[in-house]
Amino acid sequence: MTKLSVNINKIATLRNARGGNVPDLLKVAVDIQRFGGQGITIHPRPDERHIRYQDARDLKAIVTTEYNIEGNPQHNFIDLVLECKPDQVTLVPDAIGAITSSAGWDTIKNQDYLTEVIQEFQRNGIRTSIFVDPVLEIIEGAKKTGTDRIELYTEAFAHQYDLGNKNGIDPYVKAAELANELGLGINAGHDLSLDNIQFFKQNIPGLLEVSIGHALISEALYLGLDNVVNMYLNKLK
Repeated sequence: MTKLSVNINKIATLRNARGGNVPDLLKVAVDIQRFGGQGITIHPRPDERHIRYQDARDLKAIVTTEYNIEGNPQHNFIDLVLECKPDQVTLVPDAIGAITSSAGWDTIKNQDYLTEVIQEFQRNGIRTSIFVDPVLEIIEGAKKTGTDRIELYTEAFAHQYDLGNKNGIDPYVKAAELANELGLGINAGHDLSLDNIQFFKQNIPGLLEVSIGHALISEALYLGLDNVVNMYLNKLK
């Protein structure tokens, strides 16, 4: 079964919009795990516009499943991850001020940099994952950095699926097959939803984990958080 890690950035966005502590981010994390979620993901950004650095510290004592911190490995982020020591760190090349992630790493151009950062995290017992597009050369480059896993950037798949083009899965299948051959673990995330997650899961060999936030929280507005978490779990079996 592919694990479901729930990205709770949108809960923090809602909290920050009004000030105070409603909704309570920590309680939501506890509840998601109680509902069956198998991990909690956060993606703190330098401006702390949703997840704050203190949230990352506070969640360390709350997450009893798998704790995944995503972000661009700049100095403050690296220091935060080394302080919190999550189960997994996912390296994402998002620019300062970006609304959301828009591309994966060029693992060839950034090989030396990524290798250095990954080694630092691994020395501290933190599993590493690199956010990548489904390009075979990029997957091969990821292997050379020493990363434990890759996270396939799935926006292109989701867009093609919405258009009715199921062949949009093909580059992801090839990327996953290569990753399996190279001994890289496979995660995936971005624009995965209740509509497309089962098709994606059924076609990607060796898919270990998906990280889903925006769609899941949006769907929960209509269907309820407990219900939606379990709907995803059923589709990921």
